[in-house]
Amino acid sequence: MNIHEYQAKEILNTYGIPIPRGRVALTSDQVERAAKMMGGRCVVKAQIYAGGRGKAGGVRLIHHPEEAQEYGKELFGRSLVTKQTGPHGLKVRRILVEEAVEIAREFYLSITLDRESSRYVLIASAEGGMDIEDVAGKSPEKILTLTIDPFSGLRPFQARKIALALGLAGTICEDCVELILNLYRVCLDKDCALIEINPLVVTKAGWLMAMDAKISFDDNAIYRHREYPDMMDYSQLDPLEINAAKYDLAYIKLSGSIGCLVNGAGLAMATLDVLKECGGEPANFLDVGGGATREKVAEAFRIILQDCDVKGIFVNIFGGIMRCDVIAQGIIEAAEAVGCTLPIVVRMDGSNVEEGKTLLRESGLNVQIGNNLGDGASRIVRMLSGEVQ
Repeated sequence: MNIHEYQAKEILNTYGIPIPRGRVALTSDQVERAAKMMGGRCVVKAQIYAGGRGKAGGVRLIHHPEEAQEYGKELFGRSLVTKQTGPHGLKVRRILVEEAVEIAREFYLSITLDRESSRYVLIASAEGGMDIEDVAGKSPEKILTLTIDPFSGLRPFQARKIALALGLAGTICEDCVELILNLYRVCLDKDCALIEINPLVVTKAGWLMAMDAKISFDDNAIYRHREYPDMMDYSQLDPLEINAAKYDLAYIKLSGSIGCLVNGAGLAMATLDVLKECGGEPANFLDVGGGATREKVAEAFRIILQDCDVKGIFVNIFGGIMRCDVIAQGIIEAAEAVGCTLPIVVRMDGSNVEEGKTLLRESGLNVQIGNNLGDGASRIVRMLSGEVQ
């Protein structure tokens, strides 16, 4: 689960991590009033669930309140397109107005989950700012990493080693040690999958400050934090993803034309890979889970059909806990309910597989049965290309 920058900064501030003065605005008039409160000279920042806003024109240094108002009018309702948003971008509904800070140095600092070690890892670099991804790709030796032992936690000497490696000394170094330890506290207390400060700066006045912040919560821990659902900005989410979440479906919209319905995250990833190898472009990632009911499968199928970009559907199911005939019944019910005429390829194996295949063949749908994953993927790609089977 993602939240906006201003929300992330509010959390950091409660843990003693310094942030710039700022106010959130929902209208251009509020942007102007906030700019006046900041003394006229301020930074106006679009709030969307993606990085790269500065390069997309979503961040600007402002010198007068009237200029802030005009920029606010330009931003509100505009879709910002970055490397993280996809081609359609995300619409700006909220704007953060912050005091302008004189910066002496910039750093990068984050704590994230490392899937390989199943532990938190602290990442830092003296090359903070908008081009940190380029630094990681071109000069990986400039990226410092520290895997944190979950039993002993992050220790002060480890934080000090990172601060010294960033080139800090004296009181600023000790301030950085305290900040890093507090950042780790946030991770643990808030069940974070990621906390990123980019840039962390030393101001010309000699203070450490988090100039930008990103926090992502672990979805599996949301039940422990009743306030989290109220923090979500649903305007930043795809309507189909919101609908899928109501039925406990893992759905992510992609840019292709082949709708995918799969049970199991690993199988879903393999399905996307094989479709790409066959020349197809997946329209979504959709995992119905290992123990889905017929009703859940039917709802998943309906969600796929609501995507106007979908021109064909590939169902890849292994019936272990799930029975293949139950999957088939769910597909048939959903397709008949919406009058689906799109080409469908189903590859299924496992419990009651022959019964499931028989139901599909007798359904009257435009459906073909794949012999295996590779055969099923190539079939749906050929059907969409108009090749004769």
